[in-house]
Amino acid sequence: MNRKKIYLVRHGQTDFNLKGVVQGSGIDAPINENGRRQAEAFFQAYQNIPFDQAYYTGLQRTKQSIQSFLDLGIPAISTTDLNEISWGDYEGLPMSPEESKYYKHMLTEWQNGNLDYCIAGGESPNIVAKRMQRGIDAILSGPGETILVCMHGRAMRIFLSLIMKQDLCHMDMFEHQNLCLYLLQETEGGNFELLKRNDTDHLKEL
Repeated sequence: MNRKKIYLVRHGQTDFNLKGVVQGSGIDAPINENGRRQAEAFFQAYQNIPFDQAYYTGLQRTKQSIQSFLDLGIPAISTTDLNEISWGDYEGLPMSPEESKYYKHMLTEWQNGNLDYCIAGGESPNIVAKRMQRGIDAILSGPGETILVCMHGRAMRIFLSLIMKQDLCHMDMFEHQNLCLYLLQETEGGNFELLKRNDTDHLKEL
């Protein structure tokens, strides 16, 4: 059986990231100039990897971040199963002290195991995990052995928790930055090991 190797990256910087504005699945923001430089730096570092298949979300910032790979003719699939969490009523709002306090409260709820807790109008980790598992199953059962996946920060944490078989209450262990790389190798028994974690060596010249 062929074992999957997954190159999992977060999208490049957007103006919402730069300004500290809440950006979830309800904000379809493009990457900015710095995000384009990050995307190009990642492409220059990994363009010779023989990717068999690429996946990106239903939001344009992920496709834009790996467009140079897609231009090489790598087969690609867009799926909303991998979309960022919805932050509901907080989408598009700057992170004020009041919002920051509420956000920290929410994270504490999640860390304490209350994974059905969500912002008003938004998604909980358990809701995201259900669709994320569908996305993971599609990747693992899909074509190819060397896979490129571009996603979003909180969604990546949930993706990594599921594929590494970690409890979602510990998902914040999977830190991330714009255009960081997590490299996962499938091992015997369908488990995965991390070969690279929040790696940004390809961005060091920026």
